[in-house]
Amino acid sequence: MHIQILRQEHSDKQTLGYLYIIDNEEILFSCNTLELPWKDNQSNISCVPIGEYKCVLEYSDRFERDLWELKDVPNRSECKFHSANYFKQLNGCIALGDSFKDIDGDGYKDVTNSVETMRKFHNILNFLKEIQLIIN
Repeated sequence: MHIQILRQEHSDKQTLGYLYIIDNEEILFSCNTLELPWKDNQSNISCVPIGEYKCVLEYSDRFERDLWELKDVPNRSECKFHSANYFKQLNGCIALGDSFKDIDGDGYKDVTNSVETMRKFHNILNFLKEIQLIIN
């Protein structure tokens, strides 16, 4: 089983894509992703570089819950999957939602139903403590 993110749209403010949880070539779960734009992997303002990462379920003091954290991101730490609807709520992490829509009228697509999408994401992975992530 692994997670795959396929990035599709890039702008000056954000990166949009699709996430899949795949087991034996079967898609178990899919959703939309929202990240910051590519800014040379700078901490807190850039999306994570394309590549493969180990994700580990760990307790987040900031969010006061278990979250999936990407490990061994070059020159970065605390890159997590967490709920957020807007790019301005991100500091280099990945938000999940069930659709794209300009919720706040700023001209940029947001992700909808992020809290519920994160709940489903965690439920699919509920028996794991570690999983591989591939970002293309």
